[in-house]
Amino acid sequence: MSRHPILKWAQRDDLVFMTIDLPDAKDVKLKLEPEGKFYFSATSAADNIPYEIDIDLYDKVDVNASKASVGSRNIMYLVKKEESKWWSRLIKQEGRTPVFIKVDWNKWVDEDEQDEKVAGADMEFDDVNFSSLNLGGGGGDYEDEDESDTEEETESIMEEQTVSGESGASRSDSSSQVEVKS
Repeated sequence: MSRHPILKWAQRDDLVFMTIDLPDAKDVKLKLEPEGKFYFSATSAADNIPYEIDIDLYDKVDVNASKASVGSRNIMYLVKKEESKWWSRLIKQEGRTPVFIKVDWNKWVDEDEQDEKVAGADMEFDDVNFSSLNLGGGGGDYEDEDESDTEEETESIMEEQTVSGESGASRSDSSSQVEVKS
């Protein structure tokens, strides 16, 4: 008996992005028909288990303009819709979507936002060392640029302690008692 791999999908008005998560797949077979019939089968290299997907897409597709790519971690299929229109779901079958079909939120764009260029959407971050960008939160040498408020508050506290006769050096718990007001 075959299992179903996870199928993630997203769309634009003229395209459907389908990603099948199956690392190290072998004997990959893909079939796409103009009526929207999509068939996938492969075997996982790790444990030799057969996987299969056999679905009817929501509408007709342009088989010649669609492209597939078999990678080491997944199989990606860029399906060109026959008509440029937004689909209400991936498959024709109404009712509950099969559990192995998921929305690909990394590629998803709402219908009314698809023409907007999302900043950074086309950037690749695989080779970026974020710790070298000094973005804070790393516990490194972070220095507050606006120290004037802190210095004024510290001076004010010191003046209050001097006026009331208390020395900052004689109170070991003075730092835990200070409230900073913004």
